[in-house]
Amino acid sequence: MDTSTEDEAFSRWRAAVLDSLASPERVLAWQDRRYRFAHQVGQLLTNPARPDAAPVSGHVVYGVYVAGAGLLYVGQTGDAKRRLRDLPVGESHHLATTVPPETWDRVIVVQWPDLLPGPRDSEGLIAEQLGHQTCGLALEYLLQVTYRPVMTARRRSSAGEWAARRIDSSRSRGAINSGRFPGLFIAVRAMWDQLADTPGPVTGDPAVHVVAGRVIFPARVL
Repeated sequence: MDTSTEDEAFSRWRAAVLDSLASPERVLAWQDRRYRFAHQVGQLLTNPARPDAAPVSGHVVYGVYVAGAGLLYVGQTGDAKRRLRDLPVGESHHLATTVPPETWDRVIVVQWPDLLPGPRDSEGLIAEQLGHQTCGLALEYLLQVTYRPVMTARRRSSAGEWAARRIDSSRSRGAINSGRFPGLFIAVRAMWDQLADTPGPVTGDPAVHVVAGRVIFPARVL
């Protein structure tokens, strides 16, 4: 896309938003619509798959896709109930402030502890020794290196610009420990690919649940 086309698209977007903020009543209606939608998406990400099931909580890895650009973001958290509900609201997560959740094609969630081998397995022992937070960071790093999400390819600079993120040479805790969970990552990647390829429902529930994971389709909520 050339600069003139980008400027034209930005101008249309800004004009549409300004139209929605043209009066105090419209501002409140805009706020109501956006929060109602974000709340519904957050509920789909965390609510139990069945009445007798537990809500999504604890450690997960997750990813956000848009049509055209593909995978935008890969993240991990040890507090899925809070973090996933906040994801579309954007109160502590930058993604929704840049790419509105109304444009998201799908959100993938993998509850990776459910895929972890038993405590007698070497990877299970390593996860116990290092802690699930370190294991989650390792999986997040491996997913980022494997799929190269668009919005984690750069980092902000203090000069108001962007700089390339050298993820392959990272010395983060996740990167350092990423080679210690080969079997777990194979299982997580298989689940991820399954959810990434799952067709969106034509009608009905905008979420598809599988063992240890789910994919939701935010556009079905609109």
